[in-house]
Amino acid sequence: MSRPSGDDDTPGAARRTPRTYWVAGTAVLLALLFAAAATVTAATGDTGDTGGGTARTPALHSPDAGFARDMAVHHQQAVEMSFIVRDRTQDEAVRTLAYDIANTQANQRGMLLGWLDLWGLPKVVAGEPPMSWMGTSGGSGTTGDSGSGGGHSGHGGHTGHGAGHTAKPGALMPGMATKEELARLDAASGRDAEVLYLQLMTDHHKGGVAMAEGCARQCGTPVERELAQGMVDAQRSELTLMADMLGQRGAAPRG
Repeated sequence: MSRPSGDDDTPGAARRTPRTYWVAGTAVLLALLFAAAATVTAATGDTGDTGGGTARTPALHSPDAGFARDMAVHHQQAVEMSFIVRDRTQDEAVRTLAYDIANTQANQRGMLLGWLDLWGLPKVVAGEPPMSWMGTSGGSGTTGDSGSGGGHSGHGGHTGHGAGHTAKPGALMPGMATKEELARLDAASGRDAEVLYLQLMTDHHKGGVAMAEGCARQCGTPVERELAQGMVDAQRSELTLMADMLGQRGAAPRG
């Protein structure tokens, strides 16, 4: 059994954590409530189109489909890291944060994959670089687009990362941890595990926020755009919380 970190005995930590955590927790809860409503809306085909026409289905390489595929992969690693740290520390603040992140992102991942099923689109596209959809000019395209249309212009490399966000060597997408970093987290315990998790998750959230902002700008499906904005708001709140928690442990975000 891993030892407690002991940092919760710090008076400053006792004052700061509950208030900051309540703010982040509220943002996460709101994102989850919206996510549930968004799933029902998407499943019924109600996208707010009052023109009497049939709702458009996103094309294979549209921002809508690309975001759903890539964020599902991105979220899966966050869930994995959160389960790892819960077994490596007894610190309640870190364990609660990890639980909330795992629960929220697992639910959102299920929604994204469910939308791909509803749209009749694959969850994996051979030869499609991660986040290539972010290099498109926006719009969801339709199933009538050609196989290379609907925003497939970013396939010349990882040019779709945008906004200066690039994946570090060994990472699939910006913000994602490498296999070596995951192995370090798995081998750590107590305060070391807490600090490494918070640093890795901070990087992960920064990459996730950049991707979600891309969908909020470019995706053509209203409920997906709104879900993406909810991710941005919740993860920004958690970034503030994690910076505070790192400071309580005498550490800071990386880079």
